[in-house]
Amino acid sequence: MKKRNTKHEKRLRKLIVATVLCTFILGVSTYAWFIGMKTVNVSSFDVSIATTESLSLSINGTDWYDTLEINEGNHKTAAYVGNTNSWGGAAGLVPMSSVGKIDTEASRMILFEKGSFTASDGGYRLMASQVNNGVDDGGEANGYVAFDLFIRNLSGNEYYPDVDFLNEEAIYLTPDSKVVVSGAGADKEKTGIENSVRVAFMQIGRVKADATSTDITGITCTDAGAAVGICDDRDATIWEPNDKAHVDNAIAWYNTACKQREGDDLTADDAYTDEPCGTIVNGTAYPTYAVSGVIDETNSVDNYDGTEYNGYTDSIAADAADGKLVGVDTFTDTEKNLQGTARPEFIRLAPNSITKVRVYIWIEGQDVDNYDFAQLGKQISVNFGFTKERFYGEDVDYEGPELPDDVQKDMAEVAYDATGEVTTISDDYVTYDTDHFNVPKWITSFSFKDGTTTKLATKDDLDSTWDITDVV
Repeated sequence: MKKRNTKHEKRLRKLIVATVLCTFILGVSTYAWFIGMKTVNVSSFDVSIATTESLSLSINGTDWYDTLEINEGNHKTAAYVGNTNSWGGAAGLVPMSSVGKIDTEASRMILFEKGSFTASDGGYRLMASQVNNGVDDGGEANGYVAFDLFIRNLSGNEYYPDVDFLNEEAIYLTPDSKVVVSGAGADKEKTGIENSVRVAFMQIGRVKADATSTDITGITCTDAGAAVGICDDRDATIWEPNDKAHVDNAIAWYNTACKQREGDDLTADDAYTDEPCGTIVNGTAYPTYAVSGVIDETNSVDNYDGTEYNGYTDSIAADAADGKLVGVDTFTDTEKNLQGTARPEFIRLAPNSITKVRVYIWIEGQDVDNYDFAQLGKQISVNFGFTKERFYGEDVDYEGPELPDDVQKDMAEVAYDATGEVTTISDDYVTYDTDHFNVPKWITSFSFKDGTTTKLATKDDLDSTWDITDVV
């Protein structure tokens, strides 16, 4: 049986100051990225957030919680009046591209979507249009998830109205944050669609922690009244999970489609050579040249443009304001997994403040792992968390006393009488003990083996009951 009860892992829970854990299922019915993928149906998406004394969270600016759940059913109804939260719309998730730039007038992130995508002799000619989510467009467009999250930070009594990184506290992404294909996903080890997911955190602005709810929900990128806009000072922070992971099928597709490019005109017979593109291997990270501007019929952009891919760089710009494709600076799992003093911060929050953060979740079409058959993976599970602690017990070889049992208050017991030995539990935070599972409250599904039978456990969002069924 699988056991997990070490003092290091208990200490890790104590170190978590603000944890955001998300689980959602992506069901894809056609093709990936700009090639033809139209629908990634969101059948379930839940956000569970837990905090300690110095932080609390809200989706309406009035009610504050240590634990907060956001899902498809309440992302608008539980939020403040006039919110523009979106759960992808009827079409579900459609691959987008973004470098994290912000439309400060609309207080929304700038994204680009498919305009046209035509096969070339060495890749695909890309045309892209900007997503209509500006001031005059009535709200967020369909095709991605977007919602407002308010974070109240009470560590310290002083409020610093000036926007300066030096007076803000560092927040880290927890090492257990991950994006994987869920246990019930089809061909879970083959398609790699989970490697193209992106999660962006756009800090809009902040107020002093004792501000009224109207001042809180009314925060925009522009200074107004008690609110200080911070959009001008930072782009959205984009988390790129699985940056080193590349499945064999994605690599094979790339090796077949991509050829070295040497001509400016994609339609010319001599635009490409017969030489293969740069090598992609599993276990190595490669850049994403995301769309940073409108690409129309006057441009000549191939989706494989870039030094590491087809070698062509004339369509690549050093800055998002200057070009159509830009090597976006994402926060990667490689950085998340660094230890000790090498661990980089993820975002910063001011003390004694309330910060309005807009969260975006989408599939990045310009990721090299996004290819025609990636959609067959169907189901993706996303979990991410925040902490103020830079060091974990393992970083300093902690050997002190174990933490008290009440540190585990976010765990729930799920009754289950096994007929055989319980093994291969899909989530490291789920354990089995005689007649029940110990499950963190943010987890909504996990798989395991009872003897030789694979089982799937899923939680009903409405009443928090669990169903355990055989995986066929």
